[in-house]
This record gives sequence, C-alpha cells and structure tokens, in this order.
Amino acid sequence: MCDDRRMSTQELIEKEIAGLPEPLQREVYDFAVFLRQKAGDEAFNGAALSESVLATDWNTPDEDAAWANL
Repeated sequence: MCDDRRMSTQELIEKEIAGLPEPLQREVYDFAVFLRQKAGDEAFNGAALSESVLATDWNTPDEDAAWANL
C-alpha cells in the first residue's frame, strides 16, 4: 500500500490522472494550459506539451498509411 503523504505533489497528480479515462485526461491538460496562461508564464509551450497527447492519435498505422504518399 502506498503512503500518499510521502509522494510529491507531481506524483500525486500523475497518479490521479493515470486513473482517468482519456477524455478526462485531456480536460486536465486543458485546465493546466489555462492555469499557465492565466499566470502569464511565457516559458510555457502548449504546442510542445500537446505533442505527447496528440501522438496517441497520430502514431497509428492508419495515420501512417494516410500520409504515406505525401
């Protein structure tokens, strides 16, 4: 059994997100983007962060086949 009190905030967040279905994980991501933008953090790169989320849709045999002739 894991003692949540010994986990960092990041580890706790990752643990909770991992248990959510994909649509809710995307909502959490969108909320994180919103919070960064609200804070005015210019170093935040939403495009780079979204790449890993979108890769689940992009990195498929069907997508490879669709783009093979380009």
